[in-house]
Amino acid sequence: MNSNTTDRGHTQRGRRGNTRGGPRRGGGRSSHAHTPKPTASAVPALEPIECDTTPVAFTSLGLDARLLEGIRDLGFKETRPIQSAVIPLALAQQDLIACAETGTGKTAAFVVPTVQWLLKTKGGGSDKSRVLVLAPTRELAVQIEDEIHGLAYHTTVTSAAVYGGVEMGPQERALKAGVDIIVATPGRLMDHMRQQNADLSGIELLVLDEADRMMDMGFWPDVRRIITALPARRHTLLFSATMPGEVVRDALEITHDAKYVQVGRRSAPAGTITHRVEHVSAHHKAEWLIDHLKRPEGPVLIFTRTKIGADRLARRLAAAGVRCTALHADRSQDQRRIAVEGFKGGKYKVLVATDIAARGLDIDAIHTVINYEVPDSSDAYVHRVGRTGRAGAVGQALTLVSPEE
Repeated sequence: MNSNTTDRGHTQRGRRGNTRGGPRRGGGRSSHAHTPKPTASAVPALEPIECDTTPVAFTSLGLDARLLEGIRDLGFKETRPIQSAVIPLALAQQDLIACAETGTGKTAAFVVPTVQWLLKTKGGGSDKSRVLVLAPTRELAVQIEDEIHGLAYHTTVTSAAVYGGVEMGPQERALKAGVDIIVATPGRLMDHMRQQNADLSGIELLVLDEADRMMDMGFWPDVRRIITALPARRHTLLFSATMPGEVVRDALEITHDAKYVQVGRRSAPAGTITHRVEHVSAHHKAEWLIDHLKRPEGPVLIFTRTKIGADRLARRLAAAGVRCTALHADRSQDQRRIAVEGFKGGKYKVLVATDIAARGLDIDAIHTVINYEVPDSSDAYVHRVGRTGRAGAVGQALTLVSPEE
């Protein structure tokens, strides 16, 4: 298990600010039973349903006034396409498989209806958690929990993020105290399940975010074990930036009569990104990059294949006077936090990262993504370049290709 290299820490928040813990509230709801479907040798075809992606005012969705206040606090006025498509279906308790380009607002697409449902169905008196959100990395888990905290700020909905890289004690206390929503990485949640810290018997809604990356990173066996521990009667929302055959097959196994929602082009980066290829020998890539980074453009995210490569390139760039830092799984939680905050705040112009470490980075201002080495698949390319061109912004993706590549 890779929980200590891809998971990270814990936070628990309730109403008003950074409160830790707090009373749990919530009732029950009717649902359907899940019966695993046999895996066929051929991947079933998914036909997207027709859905209206026209932006609408959040005030027109019949949401709780307290939730609307949180939405206003975050500056949200109208839905984005994925939100227009998903929110009504999720509010109707429909199982969903959703594929959308990165940076399209997927997090709010499931957080808004989740918080609304919790507010609408509270009052059952149970101390058990009712919602489980699984994410591939600690960064993404933090991002999701932050969005829950912001949207539910004026409500009594509580949440906790559980991820590796820190002591388990605070996480254990949060899980045993009871929160409405658990946001977790699979590895760390499995650790808590083995120690009987996590009671998942009350889970009524399962959300899988970035399912394709959880599969790519080898977490799917843990995901399956976690799902086995959940009640059979639940609803499931699965989100993925790409929809390869293995994701389709497993998505159909863990959902029940799911609707398939596709927004934008399937397995494609945002249309606002300009793509370039530069042919550079492996020995001259660093030199070429240093010269390129002298241009007065915005923040740059550079991808390398390995952690050692990220450190080596960051040192080379720093020696040339480039304000940069590295981000990878061997960095401590504090080092990763300092790197991300420094990049967001402008202390560093360049962030050199590995694929896993960059998952969940929610930085809208990234101007350029550079593939220092060619990614190993088209899906990996989509995920990398999806760090730019977010929310309709213009971005550019640059790939350095050596003759041997």
